[in-house]
Amino acid sequence: GLVYGPLDSRRRGRALGGNLLGFGEKRGSFNCRYCQCGWTRHRTLQLRDRMSDLPPAERVVGELERRLQQLSRDTIPLDVITFSGNGEPTLHPQLGEIVKAAAALRDRYTPDAKLAILSNSSTVHRPEVRAALEGVDLKLMKLDAGSETLMRRINLPARGFDFTSMLRGLALLENVILQSMFVWGRVANTDPFAIRDWAERVAEIRPLGVQVYTIDRIPADPDLRPVPWAVLVSIAGYARRIADVPIDVY
Repeated sequence: GLVYGPLDSRRRGRALGGNLLGFGEKRGSFNCRYCQCGWTRHRTLQLRDRMSDLPPAERVVGELERRLQQLSRDTIPLDVITFSGNGEPTLHPQLGEIVKAAAALRDRYTPDAKLAILSNSSTVHRPEVRAALEGVDLKLMKLDAGSETLMRRINLPARGFDFTSMLRGLALLENVILQSMFVWGRVANTDPFAIRDWAERVAEIRPLGVQVYTIDRIPADPDLRPVPWAVLVSIAGYARRIADVPIDVY
């Protein structure tokens, strides 16, 4: 359904998921090589003209309330309610309305849980997206590379994507947590120059923290491989010295 779980997340605890983009074809602005959900056939940075294809806010909120009522009756606790699902959740034109309603439901049924969003950061330059995200407790935003060239090779963004605008938007967003996926194979983002560039961008953004991790499931690109734990630890240690922010390895 549009609301699924709860599932156990290695980074967020017991999480209830919210799929803002409905069923069928994945709708995203990136075509990340490492995505466990496969390739994105039609990339876009704009879904406002396709609202008839998306679940409206009232449907998402209604399903969320029904699920929270059930979990409350069964006394099943939650750590987090996460908006992610079938693509990039910030593409939903009613994101602000959904976040506001979800926060009210959280306060009513499971006040100890946090609201979270998993985003690839591609729309964070838009003021209306940042305004919507202000109502989210855990803003988990992607940054897999510190240069536009490498990011385009890893994330394969839609036409119109602007790397500089994304970085500026991340720096303007308060209390952001960056998530960074490191990979080996057809494309790799672990050489010393790539790590230097990435750490410098982290320092410019000044996030609350960074979550460093690698492939845990079968990726869309079968030529990608996970990075060993020791390499991730080394990357995190270097970036802590450069950016002076908390960095955790998963």
